[in-house]
Amino acid sequence: MTEDANYLEVNRANWDARAPLHAASPDYRLDAFRADPAHLSDVVRFDLPRLGDIAGLRAVHLQCHIGTDTLSLHRLGAHVTGLDFSPASLAEARRLAADVGAAIDFVEADVHLAAEVLEPGSFDLVYTGIGAIGWLPRIRPWAAAAAALLKPGGRFFMREGHPLMWTLDESDEQRVTTRYGYFEHDEPLVFDSAETYVETTGTIAATRTMEWNHGLAETVQALLDEGLQLEAFAEHDSVPWLALPGHMTGPGPDGEFRMRGDRPRLPLTWTLQARKL
Repeated sequence: MTEDANYLEVNRANWDARAPLHAASPDYRLDAFRADPAHLSDVVRFDLPRLGDIAGLRAVHLQCHIGTDTLSLHRLGAHVTGLDFSPASLAEARRLAADVGAAIDFVEADVHLAAEVLEPGSFDLVYTGIGAIGWLPRIRPWAAAAAALLKPGGRFFMREGHPLMWTLDESDEQRVTTRYGYFEHDEPLVFDSAETYVETTGTIAATRTMEWNHGLAETVQALLDEGLQLEAFAEHDSVPWLALPGHMTGPGPDGEFRMRGDRPRLPLTWTLQARKL
């Protein structure tokens, strides 16, 4: 088996190890979800002006992790299904939903198989959030799976880390420098780290990950080629975690981190909306 073919097992082990740490982290604020029935994740709250009214829509959240954004979509009135490949993440998501009495279906599957385990052509809204597509070797199969879930006229919504940000060297706290390629690449970027992107009291047991970058045009064109029509596109100067230590301030009132005033103002995330023709 090639290293590329083994990426699912490698990354699943890593996310299984992260899940309980993330659920216990103050940054994911599961206690706030349990205490306040109106509480939303910072990620979903940031995009409320773009999401608009989703009450009554049948929605699916792809690569949903521990379900905080999924629950937030549910609290906005959507009938939501969450899909993820990590059983440990889904266990935390189901526990949170049960604690707050939220009727959310969670399905375990590789995102590429979403249209095989869920009913294709049946969703009003396909949603995917930050830090999802970088775990996938190719963007086109992902776009095909996402588009297949939408009914005609259905809407695709994503916010993702900007591929320019993913090129930067996060270990260099003195200078903003590029380290990784911008465009989709054949060989994975292989990392080995016991740390994660939120505050935790423990370390990750399965430390190895395999990741890829995908350029903006590559991602947008893949969606267009699947019959989606672009409706809105925005680049943002903020990201909801400390992506570049030493170069950022935050979090602000919106939960976002931004570049320090003496650093270049760069696109850090982007939001795309498209509709199935």
